[in-house]
Amino acid sequence: MSVRLKDNLYEVLLAVLPITLVTTILQVFVIALPTAMFLRFLIGALLVMVGLTLFLQGVKMGLLPMGETIGAELPQRASLPIILLVAFLLGFLVTVAEPDVRVLAFQVDLVSEGAVSKNILILAVALGVAVFVCMALLRIILGVPITYLLAGGYTIVLLLSFFTPPDFVPLSFDAGGVTTGPVTVPFILALGIGTAAVLGGRSSFSDGFGLVGLASIGPILAVMILGVIYQ
Repeated sequence: MSVRLKDNLYEVLLAVLPITLVTTILQVFVIALPTAMFLRFLIGALLVMVGLTLFLQGVKMGLLPMGETIGAELPQRASLPIILLVAFLLGFLVTVAEPDVRVLAFQVDLVSEGAVSKNILILAVALGVAVFVCMALLRIILGVPITYLLAGGYTIVLLLSFFTPPDFVPLSFDAGGVTTGPVTVPFILALGIGTAAVLGGRSSFSDGFGLVGLASIGPILAVMILGVIYQ
């Protein structure tokens, strides 16, 4: 087993074992669920640990290096419209692949009894992320302070909340949260750091970060607009 794989396994064990232990204590002393259900939980926890270990290995081997390479090469080889188009497509596709987004969409579809389709919700969230990833990358290229975009974005969120149906307001903020998942974050961050690294006189630390914060505004606005349409 490589050193990196051992490190990933150690990280996953630190993350998953505590909740598994707490649930086991509750099972023994408090809730006493059926044995079959508890065994399914233990098997699920084991599969989660194996899956997360392999996932982290894949992220560090493939997603992060590829994101940084794409971010570094695009500004040197493509025009601004092409850069923004690629950023839009990548933002859309990584969001569609994000497990957290799919879990949220499934739960909303279940609770609403199909009134809010999971496919429509995934599409809205992915479009919101894609648009704001473009804006975030454009901010890095043009050198616009991130505070302007954050202040402007959340001002629009605040104003739009007065016109959004009450049921969609909390859902919109949940949608912003689930886009900060294990697929979206590594790739978008790597894309920003790679782009900032090749721009002269720029700091990868100050300019490369903030993409995820900006990208999370997109799905909030998208779901709010979806709520207005449904209304």
